[in-house]
Amino acid sequence: MVSEKPSFQSKHVCVIGAGPSGLVAARELRKEGHTVVVLEQNQDIGGQWLYQPNVEGEDPLGTDLFLKVHSSMYDSLRLLSPREIMGFSDFPFLVKKDRDMRRFPGHRELLLYLQDFVEWFGLRELIRFNTRVEHVGMVDYGEFGKDLRWVVKSKEIIAKSDDDNDEKMAEEVFDAVVVATGHYSHPRMPSIKGMGTWKRNQFHSHIYRVPEPFRDEVVVVVGNSYSGQDISMELAEVAREVHLSAKSLDITEGLSKVLDKHRNLYLRPQIDSLEEDGTVSFVDGSSVIANTILYCTGYSYAFPFLDTKGIVVVDDDRVGPLYEHTFPPSLAPSLSFIGIPRKIIGFPFFESQAKWIAQLLSGKRTLPTWNEMMRSIKDFYNSVDAAGLPKHNTHDIANFEYCEKYGDNVEFPHLEEWRKELCVSTIKNLLVNLETFRDSWDEGDEKLLQEAFQSPHFTQLGSQVLTFQSQSDRC
Repeated sequence: MVSEKPSFQSKHVCVIGAGPSGLVAARELRKEGHTVVVLEQNQDIGGQWLYQPNVEGEDPLGTDLFLKVHSSMYDSLRLLSPREIMGFSDFPFLVKKDRDMRRFPGHRELLLYLQDFVEWFGLRELIRFNTRVEHVGMVDYGEFGKDLRWVVKSKEIIAKSDDDNDEKMAEEVFDAVVVATGHYSHPRMPSIKGMGTWKRNQFHSHIYRVPEPFRDEVVVVVGNSYSGQDISMELAEVAREVHLSAKSLDITEGLSKVLDKHRNLYLRPQIDSLEEDGTVSFVDGSSVIANTILYCTGYSYAFPFLDTKGIVVVDDDRVGPLYEHTFPPSLAPSLSFIGIPRKIIGFPFFESQAKWIAQLLSGKRTLPTWNEMMRSIKDFYNSVDAAGLPKHNTHDIANFEYCEKYGDNVEFPHLEEWRKELCVSTIKNLLVNLETFRDSWDEGDEKLLQEAFQSPHFTQLGSQVLTFQSQSDRC
């Protein structure tokens, strides 16, 4: 809601993370008149999209509290969503000459888009690179909504030579903290009998990069999510056998086509147990002797640096309590989270979150009362339970209407119809044509693309829109 008597306040705000959500947060906070410091542990912007080929020294199962490697990108990864729907509202993801011009480009193209965003809006000067946040805690926990400040302790890595670094510790007090660290870094691992004594190679896809190390191996891939399917298809080109272990054997038409094509790729049920001799036993009684087990089992929310005295907790991947997946009622708006929701068109949603946070901190808008926010959270949790959804799916949105209602809090424009229709069309195409959906689409999409390129979203910067070749031109 809009404050009845707005009195502008400029706050000193720390944003943790320079990925997509942290970058748009920095822009919106500065636009609203706040002073902003972005702390980024890596040497450049991008977050997940800053590819890190060197994973040596990382715990293969991701059990360390602080991970050495943030990005989970593998070398061949291409976008799961078409570029047209991904851009921020005022900065379209344009096709550019001499770059990856595909509708579904590789991960580096999205990093270049984010670098363009940073340069266009002059954000680099706000970012402290090679600086990892070690601790965030309250200075004094006062009354609800009043004078809550945060002390942020960080460690900067200063390179002296190729193999020698200095560490500089810093401590700074901020009026507010925005957590924008993403949720695709800390592995979510299953519990399987014999995991602790299985003597062969097992690791999480967080550190998978290229297929070549698995040439001629027998590999068991655990998890039938999209990443599990994508990596399995890649491994099938070099491995002797790939066994994809899934919770359900009820598969999509697209995966069925892939299994028919790759004769060394097998669908298996869940694993029952692992034996010391390398045997992997499945719940249907079958088994294989494997060289490697690769866990494509997703990721968990983790904020090892954050101390809220137990006010905000992560319980089976439910981060809470959070009002609208963003604000802990007892600590808001001085503490907020951007990028918690999944199964959304991410960049526009992050942008609407950033605008709301910035305007709350300036006093332009106000949150509901603590009781109202807690009641809303309780009602939402009850709806999740009533729908039969497991707790770890709490932040899976998959609902355009919710995203639009969220944006209404700051009068953020609704998603264009062409953007929503292209999103749905891509999902349908993926389910039927798993291996080819990125490079082949129907005439309906072609018409939607023409509508998109003529829309204000793509023409607002006054630049010529370069488009990829249509399918008819490529034939």
